[in-house]
Amino acid sequence: MSSDPVIGVLALQGDVREHLSVLAATGALARPVRRPAELEGLQGIVLPGGESTTIDKLSRIFELRDPLVAALRAGLPAYGSCAGMIMLADRILDGRSDQQTFGGLDITVRRNAFGRQVASFEEDLHLEGVPGGPVRAVFIRAPWVEEAGESVEVIGRVEDGPAEGRIVAVRQGGLLATSFHPEVTGDARVHELFVEMVRERS
Repeated sequence: MSSDPVIGVLALQGDVREHLSVLAATGALARPVRRPAELEGLQGIVLPGGESTTIDKLSRIFELRDPLVAALRAGLPAYGSCAGMIMLADRILDGRSDQQTFGGLDITVRRNAFGRQVASFEEDLHLEGVPGGPVRAVFIRAPWVEEAGESVEVIGRVEDGPAEGRIVAVRQGGLLATSFHPEVTGDARVHELFVEMVRERS
């Protein structure tokens, strides 16, 4: 079992540097991934926030989509935040007709569920498996999980306001996803949970 797992961050678009920084703070060996060859040797991968249709398009341009999908199906652990949650979902609502995901999570997500940029907000959430009290969750044009399959563990829901009860954090096997952006708050606990998941499978 490696104490310093090698974890990639999909570096096609979005808040890549922030994830690399937080992963490094957890003790992981973090590196950006843009090309198929850069998947070699990874023990886990983070799919960052950004714009899901752009990530989908660029993954095909860089010929990364098919090998990444194959790696995920072969059991590569992955964590997706915001757009990354959309990319891990098996089903999308309100997506473009030609939009594809990488899949793996038995969930249906709704894009921009909380509204446009003006509807971005922050809230303290209690997440199962994350000790130390609530996590400050930053939602930016975020999705939510409309439906989760039986094998999906719901680990976080909105706790207040008009979206109370909506699912915003899930786990299924080696896959973890959040609607929010923990990489921007200075709190590394969600990333620490993922790194521990990676260690368990290495």
